[in-house]
Amino acid sequence: MKKFINRRSVVIIVVLLATSAFFGFKKMDNRNFQIAKNLDVFNSIVKELDMFYVDSIDPNKTIRAGIDNMLYSLDPYTNYFPEEDQSELQQMIQGAYGGIGSAIMYDSKLKRSVISEPYEDMPAAKAGLKVGDILMKIDGKDLVGKNNQEVSEMLRGENGTSFKLEIQRPGVKKPLDFTIMRKLVQLPTIPYFAIVDKEKGVGYINLSTFSGDPSKDFKTDFLQLEAEGMKSLVIDIRSNGGGLLDQAVNIVNFFVPRGKTIVTTKGKIPQACNVYKTLRDPLDVEIPIVVLVNSGTASSSEILSGSLQDLDRAVIVGTRTFGKGLVQVPRPLPYGGTLKVTTSKYYIPSGRCVQAIDYAHRNDDGSVGRIPDSLTHVFHTAVGRVVRDGGGITPDVKVPSEKLPNIIYYMMRDNLIFNYATDFCEKHPVITTPDKFCISDADYAAFKAMVKSSNFKYDEQSKKILKSLREAVEFEGYKKETSGEIDLLEKQLTHNLDRDLNYFKKDIESVINLEIVKRYYYQRGGIIQQLTNDKGLKSAIDILNNPAKYKKMLGAPNVSNKI
Repeated sequence: MKKFINRRSVVIIVVLLATSAFFGFKKMDNRNFQIAKNLDVFNSIVKELDMFYVDSIDPNKTIRAGIDNMLYSLDPYTNYFPEEDQSELQQMIQGAYGGIGSAIMYDSKLKRSVISEPYEDMPAAKAGLKVGDILMKIDGKDLVGKNNQEVSEMLRGENGTSFKLEIQRPGVKKPLDFTIMRKLVQLPTIPYFAIVDKEKGVGYINLSTFSGDPSKDFKTDFLQLEAEGMKSLVIDIRSNGGGLLDQAVNIVNFFVPRGKTIVTTKGKIPQACNVYKTLRDPLDVEIPIVVLVNSGTASSSEILSGSLQDLDRAVIVGTRTFGKGLVQVPRPLPYGGTLKVTTSKYYIPSGRCVQAIDYAHRNDDGSVGRIPDSLTHVFHTAVGRVVRDGGGITPDVKVPSEKLPNIIYYMMRDNLIFNYATDFCEKHPVITTPDKFCISDADYAAFKAMVKSSNFKYDEQSKKILKSLREAVEFEGYKKETSGEIDLLEKQLTHNLDRDLNYFKKDIESVINLEIVKRYYYQRGGIIQQLTNDKGLKSAIDILNNPAKYKKMLGAPNVSNKI
């Protein structure tokens, strides 16, 4: 009887423990259960598809699509890089890759890729490749029908390896052959710097990326400008999409004292929470600074501009920045893959986060939107100026970006400006300096003639809307009463190509000038050409040349005027 009771007790205890563990697991660890459950479901679905789907599935393609869609539901910055895409990830981090150093574009009419911009002193330019060269073969393999990504993968490779390239050059009957050796292509972090106002000593540094080691280049160029007599500085980070966080901190450190907190990151795990301070003695804590920004200024660029604003160390000029306050780190995966995952948000000196989109709270349809200004919070700079979170960096002085007319978009879509520049360069071996170059009236007349002869169609949105309007009024029975008004509206909205080419001449010429200058003077020349009529730079120079105005803009607010 005793043994029976003992055995029965043991059974009861085991059952109670199992039940307790089960309900405890469901209650306390339900999330882990859901993860395990869904992983098992996903694995089973892949196996079922592989066995029973009517056609054979490509496991790499099918599962990659599932991975990409899963990550996209989180945010656009959390990405998976399989082993074969590691070079792309390294380029993002280091700003370098093995290749020929040239941008290419796909021509849908030719069904081939074309050289669109060889970079200065890189293998493509040194070998003699020119903008407009049509890529025919690589090591004997025909490139017809291959998209830009496929061609790029063939052009890239290990530093020091070579390949044979056959191109067709416009205006040359026979194909041209080149043997090109790949090298480590490091795009310039500072494509242009100079004294832009020699009389007042205004220096200018164009910082294009925070990948690689831009703080080293920045320091070198800054010291050179100082030696040339620089008394104030413009830092141009317009359309700089960011890069490495520590590089932004290093550059801020050049202008603020040691020991200042620049960035604080906050994440779910302790390893994602860090404080970044200035660690070195600065280069210059007195030099007046203006930072140029726009809607393409993002991430590390916002750390630089936002920190200098929060510390009242620079005047920010331009348009509101992009608003990316998320930090990503690479995590190793099996089979040589890497997950670039968002681990934290960053906060600049005032305590604000510039993240503009709340990916954690999506609409019912899955879409996301910017945080409305009404839901942002007030923060203060070091001297008490008001700044806000939740929507990028708002400049101290707003200078709207130039908006090009739609006709230019359609011209670029059809490669009309690109092809005209190619023809122009064939006829003109040399041109004047980038800051002085401008096509003549005769050149523009030739461009107009080319556009008119190309059966150019553009901006037919109004035509589509009018068609829908006609169908709607007919459906609702108002056709007879409204047909006259709609006919009149259609007549007014009908495009007149000759009129529009004259009306938008100034804008079209500026784009043509830029495209041509870059053929002769590369990226550096393009920047010089654009700066000749740059409203943002003009505003920056005006501020720096007015010390009283500059000081007032960065000074403490007048407390007595507050209500």
